[in-house]
Amino acid sequence: MEIYVVKPGDNVDGIAEAFGLAVSRIIFDNQLVYPYELAVGQALFIGTGVQNPERTVSVGGYAYPFINGWVLEQTLLYLSELLIFSYGFTSEGELIAPLWDDTWMIREAFSFGARPILTLTPFGPDGLFNNRLISSVVNNAAYGENLIRNLLLVMEEKGYQGVDIDFEYILASDRDAFTAFVGRVAEAMGINGYTTSVALAPKTSADQQGLLYEGKDYRALGEIADHVLLMTYEWGYTYGPPMAVAPINQVRRVVEYALTEIPAEKINLGIPNYGYDWPLPYERGVTRATTIGNVQAVRIAVEQGVEISFDAIAQSPFFTYTDKVAGIAHEVWFEDVRSLQAKFDLIKEFGLRGLSYWQIMQWFRANWLLLAENFYIRKG
Repeated sequence: MEIYVVKPGDNVDGIAEAFGLAVSRIIFDNQLVYPYELAVGQALFIGTGVQNPERTVSVGGYAYPFINGWVLEQTLLYLSELLIFSYGFTSEGELIAPLWDDTWMIREAFSFGARPILTLTPFGPDGLFNNRLISSVVNNAAYGENLIRNLLLVMEEKGYQGVDIDFEYILASDRDAFTAFVGRVAEAMGINGYTTSVALAPKTSADQQGLLYEGKDYRALGEIADHVLLMTYEWGYTYGPPMAVAPINQVRRVVEYALTEIPAEKINLGIPNYGYDWPLPYERGVTRATTIGNVQAVRIAVEQGVEISFDAIAQSPFFTYTDKVAGIAHEVWFEDVRSLQAKFDLIKEFGLRGLSYWQIMQWFRANWLLLAENFYIRKG
């Protein structure tokens, strides 16, 4: 496996000849669009098609029930766990099912040897994380037990194999109550043959300040859960200034801290499967980035005729352009096979359990081919 970075004057025919590959192979693997133009600085996956048999990892992927069926089928070839997003709940512990049918996804997961996982989130009526809902179920024993009973009923009825607890913006005052609640969930799940995982905000120290971090006790949750997900993304986010979504220097800091609290064999590294396009100039509280796919990002660079750069510290690709129609300047950060390889190398370096993608709604073939050449994927 190699990663080739396009130089001025390159074309697909010449690159294919240099590597002794069929042109169609490079086009297919990298989802190039006719007439197969390339952007200078674009990273191409040049694969062998051989899966690495020496390093085994677990691979999770979050998906909404409205995912395209073809995309789900293609992705399930590479997944150990399909995390279906998401179930909510009321302040009294009544479960709220997704707006779309999830049973077809559970069937698909089983048919590809992946475990379907129920993702539990405290979304309020506005669709945002609601810490009042969290407070209610973690501090009221009756409400918490009601939620656990309802979870078990749905899991038995639909065939889910585990629950993933994705609670964010937990109040610092609810930290211990949340930990105790997760303990009760894990005990009930374990008795019934299910697993429990917890999504963790990307902390770099035990006493890190901020609403995202103070309610999560890494050590205690790591002891309770079967495994955890480090949400190592969203440094660059919709309302923030333009920057890498998952800069490797910051991701490394989170992993290094997590390993002081949680065994490596319990840790999944979070991987973003998207990028952002920011209009410029950035104005705090006003500017809103557009979420884009990684393949889409490259298409924008090609269509705008601009070069893709690569930040050596963040290990992430980016470019700027001025929209030819609207005349508005933009800055784009996304993921490519170089930035993904840096994250895969981190997993190898620290011997982590595996990785989980937020999210798998858009198909990025080169990512999955690269993953397969780095790791042997543990199914189920």
